[in-house]
Amino acid sequence: MNRSNCRAALHAAPTARAAWRRGVPLLLVTLLAWQSANAGSLRERIAERRAARAEQNVPEREAASTPEGASRALPAGVTVRRDLSYGRDPRQRYDLYLPPRAQDAPVLFMVHGGGRKRGDKAMASVVDPKVAHWVPQGVILVSVNYRMLPETPPLEQARDVARALAAAQAQASSWGGARGKFVLVGHSAGAHLVTLLAASPSLLRNAGAAPVLGTIALDSAIYDVEQVMRAPHARLYDDAFGADPKLWADVSPYRQLEGAMAPLLAVCSAQRKAACPQAQHFTAKAQSLDGRAQVLALDMSHREINLLLGQDAAYTREVDQFLRSLDTRLAQLLAL
Repeated sequence: MNRSNCRAALHAAPTARAAWRRGVPLLLVTLLAWQSANAGSLRERIAERRAARAEQNVPEREAASTPEGASRALPAGVTVRRDLSYGRDPRQRYDLYLPPRAQDAPVLFMVHGGGRKRGDKAMASVVDPKVAHWVPQGVILVSVNYRMLPETPPLEQARDVARALAAAQAQASSWGGARGKFVLVGHSAGAHLVTLLAASPSLLRNAGAAPVLGTIALDSAIYDVEQVMRAPHARLYDDAFGADPKLWADVSPYRQLEGAMAPLLAVCSAQRKAACPQAQHFTAKAQSLDGRAQVLALDMSHREINLLLGQDAAYTREVDQFLRSLDTRLAQLLAL
C-alpha cells in the first residue's frame, strides 16, 4: 500500500486517525484502518459461507441413527410404506406416510435439500415433525429422493421430482389420497426444485403430472439463478449451475415464470443475507402476473426453518393458514 492509500485509509477510519495522533506507526495504523473499513464486508462473506455450508451439509447422523428401512416411532395409527419406485435408479424412490382411514386426503409432497449433492427422504429433520403434525390430522405425506450431482444436473433433478409427483398422483386413490390435492413442499435445494416446477408447468405436463394446489418453498436463496450467478456467490452454485447463461435461464424459477401460478408461500430466514430478498424478488414477479404469492420471513436459521415446521407453534400456524386457503378439504382437516 502506497503513502496516498495509507492516508485515504486514515481519512476513512476514525479509530485509525485517533491512533495516528497518538503516534502509532503508520503501517499499524493503516492495518487498523483497513480492518475497520472491511469488517462489515468480511462479516457478510463469513455469514454467506456459513449459509452455503448449511445448505450443503446435511447431518448424516439423522439418517445413520436409524437402520435403513427401519421405522422411527410414528404417531398412533400412522403407517409408512418405504422406497416406492418411480424410476430405475435406486435414488428414484419415495416414502409414503398414511393416516388411518385416509379418504379423499390431501397430500404434502416433500422434497429434501442438501446442496443438490446430499440428503435423504428419510432424515428426521425432513419428515418427523411434519408427519407428527399433519398426518394424524388426515393429511398424507410423501417424501421423495432424486438423483444427485455431479451425475444429475438441477434441471434433470427437477424432472425427477416431476416424475415422482406423477407416479404418486397416479397411485393416490389406492391409498385414500386425492390426485388433485397435492401441495409441493421443499427445503433449500428442494425448495428451488419445487419452485421451478411451480413456475414452469411444462415440466409437470411433460412428466404426466397434474397441476398442484400450491407450493411451500422453505428457505431457498436462489429464485433468480441468473441474478445470483452474475453476482458474487457461494461456490456450491458453480458446482450446480456451471458457467452457461442458457442453463441459468433454464433452471431459474424467476425466468421461467411467465403466467399466473398456483399459490406460493416462500418461507425465508431473516438471518441469511440473500434468502428473503430473493424470495421477495420472485413473489413480486408472481404477483405482477396475477399469481398469489407471499413471503414469510422468520428469525430462524436455515436448518431450523426445516426442522421446526410442525414443532414451532406460531410458525406452523402460519403455514396451516396458507394450506387452509388452498382447498376446502385442507380447511376441514386443519380447522382451528
